[in-house]
Amino acid sequence: MRVTPLAPRLRRYLTRHRLEQAFEKQLALFTTNPRHPSLHTESLEPKHLGIYSFRVTKKYRVVFIYCGHDVVEIIDINNHYAG
Repeated sequence: MRVTPLAPRLRRYLTRHRLEQAFEKQLALFTTNPRHPSLHTESLEPKHLGIYSFRVTKKYRVVFIYCGHDVVEIIDINNHYAG
């Protein structure tokens, strides 16, 4: 699995929320095995849009799309429980 470079705004988000280390750990796991149980990878609603997420911590999630068979673009990192 290959992940496109992270947008600067997402890097800033990781820094602001002190998630860099947790993100790098989960990203390494994701690139090796996108369905690893600790990632809690899931398809988001509505499913026909093809948007997925995986867990960085219990509170934060990475939102991504597939750009090809083995290429992923991270489009957001957010607080999973913010309303």
